[in-house]
Amino acid sequence: MAEFITSDALSTRHGFFTRKGGVSNGIYGSLQCGWGAKEDSRENVEANRGRAAQALGVAPDRLISHYQVHSADAVTVIAPWDPADAPEADGMATDRPGIALGVLAADCAPVLLEDVPAGVIGACHAGWKGALGGVIEATIAAMNDLGAQTPRITAVVGPCISQASYEVGPEYVDRFLDDDPESSRFFSGSANEGRALFNLAGYALSRLRAAGVGTADALWRCTYAEPDLFFSNRRAFHRGENDYGRLLSAIVLEDTP
Repeated sequence: MAEFITSDALSTRHGFFTRKGGVSNGIYGSLQCGWGAKEDSRENVEANRGRAAQALGVAPDRLISHYQVHSADAVTVIAPWDPADAPEADGMATDRPGIALGVLAADCAPVLLEDVPAGVIGACHAGWKGALGGVIEATIAAMNDLGAQTPRITAVVGPCISQASYEVGPEYVDRFLDDDPESSRFFSGSANEGRALFNLAGYALSRLRAAGVGTADALWRCTYAEPDLFFSNRRAFHRGENDYGRLLSAIVLEDTP
């Protein structure tokens, strides 16, 4: 059975899925939900996503994800799409019951959002580039276009790489400081000279709060440091593995009777 973590802050049905409860093998063991995995079979991915859909209470073809490109683009979802037709974007919003919005990550931050009174949900994939570019704000805007109100939105940042495991170079720091000098608070010193440690979850939370959402929370779970539960791009690189699995995080409005 597909295993997932939930947040008490969200009342809409959702799940931050772990890597447990799927059918994939080897480095993809076992709930690998990304179509882009180099050596996992389509049959395995379909089976894994089917298990996740079942856990969310939707049919497999109603669990959708976009073609993620680390952008600041968000789309409005009015109907499920075939994976081959998935739009290039990193945020989604819908007011349609029974459609599960799913984002994939393996160190980047998945963010799930809801405005319960409006009946509007959102999800976004916030890696450093997308978060810096504004994908969180774009997702909130897409929700507002459907009738959500930013002060009513609750948003939760799911498992992602922690600051202790996220070492970056000086050019990376410069990009954030050029955008906002106050971003320095999300960096700390590294044991390696000239390097820094970046707090991705904290940065995503700051963007949510600056946007004015009513509640912004984080699970504070590290994908790099918990290999039994999560896939991690950076951990796979450090181990010399040629690929990595993708974790699914998804949210769905209750279907109307």
